Amino acid sequence: MALLRVLAALLGAAALAFGAADPGLGCSEPTRLAEREPPPASAPAAPGASTQEAMPTAPPPEPSVSPVAPPGATASSAGTATASEASPGKRRYVVAAMGDSLTDAHSHGGKYLELLRERCPHSRFDNYGVGGEMVNQMRRRFARDVLGEPPVADDPKPAYTHLIVLGGINDICSDESALRSNRKIEADLSEMYRAARGRGIHVVALTMPPWGGFKRYYNARRGGSTREVNDWIRRQEREHAVDAVLDIYPLLSCGHASMLCPRYAWPDQVHWNAEGHRIVGEALYQALFADCE
Repeated sequence: MALLRVLAALLGAAALAFGAADPGLGCSEPTRLAEREPPPASAPAAPGASTQEAMPTAPPPEPSVSPVAPPGATASSAGTATASEASPGKRRYVVAAMGDSLTDAHSHGGKYLELLRERCPHSRFDNYGVGGEMVNQMRRRFARDVLGEPPVADDPKPAYTHLIVLGGINDICSDESALRSNRKIEADLSEMYRAARGRGIHVVALTMPPWGGFKRYYNARRGGSTREVNDWIRRQEREHAVDAVLDIYPLLSCGHASMLCPRYAWPDQVHWNAEGHRIVGEALYQALFADCE
């Protein structure tokens, strides 16, 4: 057992040094101080550098889990996305996903979108996740990445029917180094919600998942902030600020509300393994995209 621990530490150090298996979730890094006051949403920005946790090379094997329906999500509020050439009774969705390392494919995230692509082969799911980003950084590039403003002639954006937004953990664990508060997180998310809906895009807001096992940055204060922002996100559907909410906080926990279920977590207890991504993808599919083409 001691030999295994030493080997795991060496592998983790190598991954951090070479970036080969880095999940891209960066928290409390000094380079974020410049991001305290972002420009308006229409201003593009390059992703900032971050100090990141090393992703283990492989998760332990877990038993399979049956598909789970998402608590609190509603399919009817997400609107329609029809295409003239779609099969009868089917819809062709064009979806953008904005997020951090949990969505960024380069950071081993975004596998929940892969499930949707498999289930909906004639729909489109574009991944705009960037590992290590706070939601103010997402907001800075939102107009460029999702709305195509300013337009790029050789890379026009499609007319997205839906937007999935998942973020906030990096902000909460950067509350001291980047002075990120709950009100700032909510303001940045609201700006993206408003900008998308102003273009006729249906917004699907995801709550933050539990991350209490991420001991390097998690503490009681940050746990309280996570719950508070998640409560705010849940209210956005009732207040008609978004079209649907998928509450993944209870979906990904089991037995301990603040912890990722071991069946769904990498050993760092903040990133999801393949089964965790499958659970989220299945929940999105069942609640919102089951009529896809």
